[in-house]
Amino acid sequence: MSVRTVAAGDTLLLRYALRPRGGEEDIISNFDDADPETVTLGDGTLAPMLEQWLVDLHPGERHVFLLDPWQAFGASHAELIQTLPKTDLPADMEFAVDQLVEFAMPNGQTLAGRILEIGDDAVKVDFNHPLADLSIEFEVEIDRIL
Repeated sequence: MSVRTVAAGDTLLLRYALRPRGGEEDIISNFDDADPETVTLGDGTLAPMLEQWLVDLHPGERHVFLLDPWQAFGASHAELIQTLPKTDLPADMEFAVDQLVEFAMPNGQTLAGRILEIGDDAVKVDFNHPLADLSIEFEVEIDRIL
C-alpha cells in the first residue's frame, strides 16, 4: 500500500522554515515548536508560491527547496512604492523607518507596507512583499495529512 501524497486543498500538520539562501538566521521557523502547524492548502496561511512546493510530497520526509525570487515571492515593482500624504492616514498613527504597517483599504481589506521615509507632509511606503527579490531556502517536513 502506498502512502498518499499531498494534494491541493489538503489539511496538513507541517513544520517549515524560511531563510535567506545560504543564511544562518531563519526568517520564520516552527521546527522548535512543540507541535507542528495545521495548514490547509489554499486558505492563505502559506503563500500560494510556497504551497505549490508541498504538492506530491510524502508525509515524514524532510525537504529543502532552494528558490530563486521568481519561484518564491517574486521581484519588487517600483509602482508598489507609494508616497502617501499624512492627511490620508489616521492622525494618531505613529511611524518609524523600516516599520511594517497595515493599511486599511476602502474595500475593508488590509495591505501591509514597510515605511521607507518619513517626511513633514508625506510617508513613503513599500507595498512589495517583504521577501521580494530574495533567494530563499524553504525547508519543510509534512508530519501528516489530516
